Amino acid sequence: MGVIICFDIRFPEFTRLTVDDGAKLIFVPAVFNMTTGPDHWELSFRARALDNQIYMVGCASMRDSSSGYISWGHSIITNPWGDVVGVLDEKEGILTAELDLDYIGKIREELPLLKNRRKDMYKIICSP
Repeated sequence: MGVIICFDIRFPEFTRLTVDDGAKLIFVPAVFNMTTGPDHWELSFRARALDNQIYMVGCASMRDSSSGYISWGHSIITNPWGDVVGVLDEKEGILTAELDLDYIGKIREELPLLKNRRKDMYKIICSP
């Protein structure tokens, strides 16, 4: 299990490093606003889950329209295939789901993304 904080979900490398350390489930307490939330919230969680074949849990604050920073809300759980397992709206609530950790192995066997990484190429690709 791992935790990354809010803005860090925008950097795939950070999630991947957490997965490389053994995480199969990553919690992300985050507060996307009304500009980024509608377009980026679900997409970010689905992409990180799919890229790393893990469960992602986005924990968001409820929306308070009187606040100086208005939260999108919509706490979310995504699975290793990139599907949304559950999502709340912008109101206060509790989101629960049963997560099958064996499903991660099944997905990784069917589509061995992590196993087929070419780490030997990273230095070449990242060279100035």
